[in-house]
Amino acid sequence: MDDGALPPLVMLLWSLNVLVDSGGQLAFKAAAGDPGAGDGLARWAWMARRPWLWLGIGCYVAEFLLWLAFLSLVPLSEGVLLGSINIVAIMLLGRVLFRERLSRMRVLGILLVALGVAVVGLKG
Repeated sequence: MDDGALPPLVMLLWSLNVLVDSGGQLAFKAAAGDPGAGDGLARWAWMARRPWLWLGIGCYVAEFLLWLAFLSLVPLSEGVLLGSINIVAIMLLGRVLFRERLSRMRVLGILLVALGVAVVGLKG
């Protein structure tokens, strides 16, 4: 890691982590936002019978294992900062898939997080 670039295995683990973490968040949003779910306990029973909830849980199990593998290869301070790119991915995918609003401040936040991740990733 002396040349400033992340090794291929670290990049792979990082990319897979972003993919499954984002997938889990989106699956949970799909489960929670289901209009047929109802209220209270009925809502939880409805969600438990839907594949979105179980997909989200599966993604979180995979993300946990990938995160452990990733952290075994990078310092914690670097790993946590690189992991912040998940925020950007989830916000952008939420916009595309769920038509969530991105205010100017959120876009500015996305840009600042992405810039910070780029700085840490390049080890500038």
